[in-house]
Amino acid sequence: MKRHLLSFFLCFPICFFSQEHYDYLGAGHSNGITVTSSSEQNRTDWTETAKAENTINGHGLDARLLETSRFLAQATFGTNLDYIKTVSENPYEDWIDTQFDIDSPPMGQLVNDIYNQALGIFVANGGDPDDYNGPYWPHFQYAWWQSNIGNEDLLRQRITLALSEIFVISWDSNLSSYGVGLGDYYDVLKNNAFGNFKDLLQEITMHPMMGAYLSHYNNPKSDPERNIHPDENFAREIMQLFTIGLYELNQDGSYELDINGDRIPTYDNDDIKEFAKIFTGLGTPEVEENEYGITPDFGVGIYFAKKDMPMVMYDEWHEPGEKRLLNGVVVPAGQSGMQDIDATIDHLFKHKNTGPFIALRLIQQLVKSNPSPAYISRVSSVFNDTKGVRGDMKAVIKAILLDEEARSCSWVENPTSGKLIEPMIRYFNAARQIDLDNINGVNWNIGYTFFNDTGQAPLGSPSVFNFFLPEYVPNSEFSSANLKAPEFEIHTSATSIAYLNRVDYWTNPRYSSMLRTWNLDLENTPLNFEKLKYYAKDGEVLVNMLDKLFTRGQLSDETKQIIVDAVEPIAGNNQNTDYMYNRVKTALYLILVSPDYVILK
Repeated sequence: MKRHLLSFFLCFPICFFSQEHYDYLGAGHSNGITVTSSSEQNRTDWTETAKAENTINGHGLDARLLETSRFLAQATFGTNLDYIKTVSENPYEDWIDTQFDIDSPPMGQLVNDIYNQALGIFVANGGDPDDYNGPYWPHFQYAWWQSNIGNEDLLRQRITLALSEIFVISWDSNLSSYGVGLGDYYDVLKNNAFGNFKDLLQEITMHPMMGAYLSHYNNPKSDPERNIHPDENFAREIMQLFTIGLYELNQDGSYELDINGDRIPTYDNDDIKEFAKIFTGLGTPEVEENEYGITPDFGVGIYFAKKDMPMVMYDEWHEPGEKRLLNGVVVPAGQSGMQDIDATIDHLFKHKNTGPFIALRLIQQLVKSNPSPAYISRVSSVFNDTKGVRGDMKAVIKAILLDEEARSCSWVENPTSGKLIEPMIRYFNAARQIDLDNINGVNWNIGYTFFNDTGQAPLGSPSVFNFFLPEYVPNSEFSSANLKAPEFEIHTSATSIAYLNRVDYWTNPRYSSMLRTWNLDLENTPLNFEKLKYYAKDGEVLVNMLDKLFTRGQLSDETKQIIVDAVEPIAGNNQNTDYMYNRVKTALYLILVSPDYVILK
């Protein structure tokens, strides 16, 4: 046995006895060690005790906890501290594997169920059922929030939203009245989030909501005498936005250059015309029940079409003849329309650009705006071939989230690291990471005020180009540093101030709410500060707790001190003043508007 005596400045002497160790003592390396001290501190109104054994058992060393908080900030919409602690106890890959097996109810069905429930509430409150219409886009919003509060499929939902910002459709368009269709399209993304990219590409191509949004629904073959030609909208976007982009890429995402040092276009207008011929002849398989005698046929308007069933091919309306695709590939004449589409999807899926193109966009969505070429290359390689399979989304997701550039602390201070967290992700974080005072029993939320303030809501993009462009460069400083900052495109003088006002609104739960419905007279759902008020007895303790939840342990000393200095003077002047509530409100507001939070590094 070997006796160690440690004396600490301003502390009582602490003695412990153990077997001899030759590497180190402390930080959890304490098996078989007994620690005694002359006293252990207890503070009034606190359940915690400053125990002697905590000097060496690693208690209070939060590195793994904070690393996990950062990991979950990339992989989820936010979790509470208990969940972070649980995930921190095992390898992250184990959590990912578990998440791969978790799903949630279909969104399309949930939209319909919520509409019926909302109609019942409206009528019970004295409303005329003829005055309550739907299912419309608000019912999709209700369903989205219902699916993302208290759910277990955290990774699947996060990946689905990321995919929705690549394969864009929007209710802020002619689709606003088709809530079930919006939900069913979201299911396509959700169901294929952990599947194969080719299947995902095929299913979004055939979905009537995409068909109506990018106008290849009821897209007819050529009729030169009537000056009718296939619509080119989807043909352009499936290349530009969904698979290969505008220019030829290397595996690391860099541009291939010709002998003059110029970028090489992936396609031209003639290619778009050829691809447009492929996506002709698609229409509805079935129609909604109607009083007009309308039956399924090519040309039936989207209003009457079933919005939760894939489009079908009407070959008599499909462009005949061969079609010339990219790089000399020819789709032969004499095939059926669906054979043409299948061949074209396979063609784009196998294009060398697709791996790096999708790798970059998913990395930007989840981890950082400016991944290194090596990071993109590693993920592209996984996309291209994982045990003989191309487009394995599970493997791609693992490669993105477990890459050393995503996980290593050495990258945090690198100037290329980080991304601005989208406003709607900040909204989801606050709603998920703080308790909700749910009075009405549902987690429905229309989010329309937030949408007006920031321009963001799930499936609410203003155009097929998403809320912001992945190549967006805010100013000359970014340009000089060769950096992109996509989310800054919607970070304007108006939206930034509006976000501050939204946070002020959220953090006044006595007067405002996080979740609310429209035209239903349901009680709103504010935040609940009761658990946080316990920590508010000490400003620094409260800020440290919020740091673990929202700023991943990356709250700077300067910002932390500013918040502590703002919180500590708040005190009650009589027994009726709940100053702990005001402390939580102040600290939470300042955390949520701090650059330490809104920049994920």
